[in-house]
Amino acid sequence: MAYNIEEIIRGLQKAMQEKGDRSVDTDIESQRRTRRQRVLDMWSEEIGHALAADEDLKLSSAHLAVIYSLRDHYLEHGFAETGRVLGDMLDARFADAGGHKYLRRLFPNGPVAQGMKIAGLPVPNLTVNKGQGTAH
Repeated sequence: MAYNIEEIIRGLQKAMQEKGDRSVDTDIESQRRTRRQRVLDMWSEEIGHALAADEDLKLSSAHLAVIYSLRDHYLEHGFAETGRVLGDMLDARFADAGGHKYLRRLFPNGPVAQGMKIAGLPVPNLTVNKGQGTAH
């Protein structure tokens, strides 16, 4: 199936901008988590492969492990304020595989910037397409 990358990105961005929750749950954090889950449900590995192809990457199980780590972090914590938070999380999670160097081999334009884009999630503010997500 052919995907229009711009349409995918617009759809994901629209879902992230939706306000409110139609559930009867009165717990605010639970409502936020439900909304984040809806955003995550709009993505599939097939869409991830299409987004990766747009980045000149062919996803492997190693790439997907990083992407799912980013998506899990989003579900639990919401939007990351900075790329450094995500970079530190990824470094710790993939330390046994080689940490930063391992992640850079997988994502040449930066595991945070490139990984978040492929994961269908917003790249944190001030994240540069080099390194882990260096702030200016």
